[in-house]
Amino acid sequence: MTRAELAQRIRKAAYLEGDFTLRSGRKSKYYLDKYLFETQPDILKALGEMFAAYVKPTTTLIAGAELGGVALAAAAAMASGKPFVIIRNAKKDYGTSKPYEGRLVDGDSVLLVEDIATTGGQVLEAAKFITSIGAKVERIVAVIDRQEGARENIEGADFVFESLFTKADLHITS
Repeated sequence: MTRAELAQRIRKAAYLEGDFTLRSGRKSKYYLDKYLFETQPDILKALGEMFAAYVKPTTTLIAGAELGGVALAAAAAMASGKPFVIIRNAKKDYGTSKPYEGRLVDGDSVLLVEDIATTGGQVLEAAKFITSIGAKVERIVAVIDRQEGARENIEGADFVFESLFTKADLHITS
């Protein structure tokens, strides 16, 4: 599938119009439902392959924040052969009580994948957690940048940010 075909496929699968409140609290006339594109095998496989292109020889691990980043991190891990971790939104209070699942240690060099970046709030929380334990976030790569401040906020926090697509790539003009 070409990049243009994938963009069209994502839009067809996930683009909704209406009145929506985003995680950031912002209001929007459109919504990209990540679960509608992440649950499609052809889209998920293609995204995993695209994320794998960002894996460098120094990358030891891929990370994704729950819940939207889990399938993406798994797809990228399968495409690249690198292990992945899941960063929790909230620490669990049973079992190991870890704020992440998988192996993440001081010195790891991490590719952090994100579904849709609006302001970058959730992925920044995950990135800050990763660095708090001594690992390095090599870069943050989102499937879609809504172009509403995520890049500025992420880069302002001294992380490298990339996106596979922007809302313009999906022909969204709202």
